[in-house]
Amino acid sequence: MTLPPPRLPAVKLTGAFLSSIFPSPSHPDLLLLFAAALSFFFVCKNTSSSPPSLLQLRRRSLSSPSMTRPPPPPPATIAFSSPESLSDWLKTRLPHGALSSWGVSPGTKTIQNLWIELSQGETSLLLPSPPDEVATEFDAVPLRAVNVATVWIRNGRGSVLVESHQLLSDGSVRHRGRPLSEKMRPGETVEEAARRAVEEELGTVADGRVRIVPGSYNVRVEEKSSASYPGLPARYVLHSVEAQVDGLPEDGEFSTEEVGEGVEGSSNGSAVFVRKHFWKWVHDYGDGHGNDYGQQQ
Repeated sequence: MTLPPPRLPAVKLTGAFLSSIFPSPSHPDLLLLFAAALSFFFVCKNTSSSPPSLLQLRRRSLSSPSMTRPPPPPPATIAFSSPESLSDWLKTRLPHGALSSWGVSPGTKTIQNLWIELSQGETSLLLPSPPDEVATEFDAVPLRAVNVATVWIRNGRGSVLVESHQLLSDGSVRHRGRPLSEKMRPGETVEEAARRAVEEELGTVADGRVRIVPGSYNVRVEEKSSASYPGLPARYVLHSVEAQVDGLPEDGEFSTEEVGEGVEGSSNGSAVFVRKHFWKWVHDYGDGHGNDYGQQQ
């Protein structure tokens, strides 16, 4: 029985093959090196996997988890059918005695005022999502959210018109110490709210011509307890613009009659409304970008 010839390693086999082609190589070392390189090429080609196709790459990218998480759900907006239902809902959520001070402590407003603000869309009551599964809506403290248009009016010397205080319908005085401001209505632009603020609070002395300074818009968010509703946290989105208003006194202090909120509030029972505004010019007030530090509404 004739045995088959022994198998040669890849390098020797390739060398034998090349020797049959080149029976008398003049450089055997070079020939052996070439054979080794050729063997390495065949081994790598047979053992390496083919690169992924474009379809495979696309499938991999689609199946990869996204690094962007969805935003948390927005807090719920609360609505009420009457001031009484609003009062009952707030009693268990505000600090003890806070609600009873509304409309009683000087400068504060009543539950009727808050209900009117909610009904007209000037204010929203937000209830943040419970932090865990154990908490319920009864554990969450409501947040009063308000968009406010703040109007910076300057005289010829660069001083800012500031409302020092207000006379309310119940005879009390509410201190302000801030530029002209107005709660914004649903769908109202900052420019529209600014012009309405001038008309309602300065209309008895201004001649109605209001020019918004281009590029003066600034917005910031501030959270604090409301001076009008003690114990109720509030978030104010302050939209500030500078405006030029004709007809205003250039010096000293002056007062104006309210022609907006006062007329509306007089027909709403126990609601407290503004009767009169008191103004003065203040030099170097704030930084000119809406960063003032007066009380909020």
